[in-house]
Amino acid sequence: MQFEFFIARRQLKNNQHERNISGSLINVAVFGVALCVVVMIISIAILTGFKKEIKDKVVSFGSHIHIVNYDSNNSFETNPINKDTALEKKILALHNVDHIQVFGIKAGILKSETDIQGIVMKGIGSDFDQNFFNHFLVDGQPLKISDSVRTNKIIISKFLSDALQVKVGDEVVTYFVQNPPRVRKFEVSGIYKTDIEDIDKVYVYCDIAHIQRLNNWQPNEISGYEIKIGSFNKINTVNQQIKDIIGYDYLLSSKLMKTESIIDKYPQIFDWLNLQDMNVIIILIIMIILSVFSMSSGLLIMILDKTHVIGILKSLGAKNKSIQTIFLIHASKILLKGLLWGNLIALAMCYMQHKFHILKLDASSYYTDHVPIFINATDVLFLNFGIIIITLIVLIIPSYIISKLSPAETIKYR
Repeated sequence: MQFEFFIARRQLKNNQHERNISGSLINVAVFGVALCVVVMIISIAILTGFKKEIKDKVVSFGSHIHIVNYDSNNSFETNPINKDTALEKKILALHNVDHIQVFGIKAGILKSETDIQGIVMKGIGSDFDQNFFNHFLVDGQPLKISDSVRTNKIIISKFLSDALQVKVGDEVVTYFVQNPPRVRKFEVSGIYKTDIEDIDKVYVYCDIAHIQRLNNWQPNEISGYEIKIGSFNKINTVNQQIKDIIGYDYLLSSKLMKTESIIDKYPQIFDWLNLQDMNVIIILIIMIILSVFSMSSGLLIMILDKTHVIGILKSLGAKNKSIQTIFLIHASKILLKGLLWGNLIALAMCYMQHKFHILKLDASSYYTDHVPIFINATDVLFLNFGIIIITLIVLIIPSYIISKLSPAETIKYR
């Protein structure tokens, strides 16, 4: 193999000093590979970014899994379940379960001095995971919920803030259509923004004690539990484990409950995300084909341009396999050069987009106001490794043209 590497290295040095057609076309092959790599890495980064960004938003709002009363329907007037410390401990003991929290919901009408909006009050307790507010609060302060003192402060979305023309510190009146009708006055403590229309247009955060009082519930009655897990990929497994637990709990206490995952609650969002996988797969296939085509063309040009070298090597006793290896080594170095430039350019572009959000989007259509980027080092490594393997395997085919060349015919070409 030392012979093949020596000759390949000499050919590379000669190409650096010679200005010929093959040298220019080889540069085109390097450019083609680099361009394909840029497109593939950016496509994967955007898809991964979209999935992570939107999943994080939806999960931060509603957690991965809900436990509610089995009789509850899709309306916002729910039948309560009882808080159960023993049940909470059983669920928290499950592998991959990170957090469990209570919630309560009730529909109402929010009124300011200028406008009214139909809303859903989402009551939260002292066990609420404040990471939601840390990520999506754009103005004001998060709610401080106490088990002993009820707060009259609420957090509304940026959409509702603009529609009602209210800001942090303003008071709003909420009407609840029930028998008898009830009215509550709240102070806006903060404003959040997720860019997900189904959330921003509807939900207002408040103390769960208000929901319990409005529904005439006892202090231990809630709409349900929200459960957060460590890995989104484990959602179906954990959901089934919780179903088994609450089924067993029903046998002991006759409390009938059900679970629903966030995928079941927002199927349109997750179906849309799954469709993006097919788009990226098509892009990757097309780019790999173009990359292979660029390298195959470059290798054929090298072989045709170096026919005299092939003739000399054959006349000196070099075998076809050795000459093929020389050109494959040469081609692999060109491929690695293209991969290097492609990775550098793609990662630089991804960093610029991630840092400065240069490319903007319509949030009402894409659930985010910019193109999200997320780079997974494992994906990038596997992509590069896959391109190298596929390309070199395919390059073996055009290299077989060497075995068809006759030393007597090729040695005279220069």
